[in-house]
Amino acid sequence: MNTEHFKQVLTERKRYLETSLDEIETTLDTEPPKDFEERATERESDEVMERLGNVELAELKQVAQALDRIDKGTFGVCAACGEEISTARLEVVPHTQKCRNCA
Repeated sequence: MNTEHFKQVLTERKRYLETSLDEIETTLDTEPPKDFEERATERESDEVMERLGNVELAELKQVAQALDRIDKGTFGVCAACGEEISTARLEVVPHTQKCRNCA
């Protein structure tokens, strides 16, 4: 298995997620509008941004764990059954810890 390819893919995804989370944080830290109606609309938008940020934060954690598995030499091995995770599955979800059967 070409772990170098997956390391590059995961590193790029990590950078993207970190940048996106920084942008979300900046957006959420902006001063709310003084107008009540605008503030209500912005609050709804903030809630969506927070949910998106939580999803991205969880993915970032999984990506970091996958990069750690590459460094340890355990990348591509199912955490549940110990079998090799197919390259096709890793191409779709490179941070996965489980093979298709265990997922």
